[in-house]
Amino acid sequence: MHTRTRTTTIWRWAAWAIALPLSLGANGLALAGVACSAHSPAHRVALVELYSSEGCSSCPPADRWLSQLHGGSPGADIVPLELHVDYWNRLGWTDRFSQHRFTERQENLAAFAGGHLIYTPEVFVAGRELRDWGASDFDGRLRELAAQPAQADVAIRLAPVTPGAASQAGGASGAGSGAAAAVNPQGLGVDAQFTARSTAPRTLNAYVAVYENQLSSQVDAGENHGATLHHDRVVRAWLGPVPLVGGVARIRRNVVVAADASDTASPGRFGVAAFIEDAATGDVLQAADLPACR
Repeated sequence: MHTRTRTTTIWRWAAWAIALPLSLGANGLALAGVACSAHSPAHRVALVELYSSEGCSSCPPADRWLSQLHGGSPGADIVPLELHVDYWNRLGWTDRFSQHRFTERQENLAAFAGGHLIYTPEVFVAGRELRDWGASDFDGRLRELAAQPAQADVAIRLAPVTPGAASQAGGASGAGSGAAAAVNPQGLGVDAQFTARSTAPRTLNAYVAVYENQLSSQVDAGENHGATLHHDRVVRAWLGPVPLVGGVARIRRNVVVAADASDTASPGRFGVAAFIEDAATGDVLQAADLPACR
């Protein structure tokens, strides 16, 4: 386990609420040619966040564990996400999937529980740290959440964007490297709707994450020097927070894909997760998951 002392202040989430349109790499979400949708069930769904880094020698087993989790199907009881932090980048290897916003989010989740240390690999389930994510404790936590009625509803719809209806924002943070100047004229519309079931006064925020599967890296420096690392459900784009007003919120963005001949990603490698979080406690009330349309 690799630790880091929390030294920064609470992140101003709203700074990232306008991250799209963005570039993700060729042949990704933009090539999904049909509309599809998913809706959260009547019970609570577990958002599982793994904080990881390609610079951390303890992380590959956790990455493999996340890849094996059931997810990626509408209505699944678990929504796994892998978020790569950037505080390992200065120690020999720059993780191309890392984003500083994920370091900030990890710090915030730790702070909600009164903690001052963050580390990799670290797992949060529904906004709460799970230090022992072995089968017994992890499965027990999933059963506990699934037994609870949903406190909110999340619906996701993905649809192709009419050519020319969206524009590229090349070089978007966290979108990966090597984006070319040419623009694929197709795109995908992400439309997520969030509804709280309770009228109790509290501040709730909505989030959307675009993730990618079947990623790999040849690591040439740092603790994993010489290794080939494999990843699934890596978050490439992050939207939020968008506050719920009157118990509802909606996030609508167009994802645009830059042409890059070196990227052979298929539409099935991408997906979208959405969730509602209690801004005061960090508890994730509900989540939904939708792979890119096929």
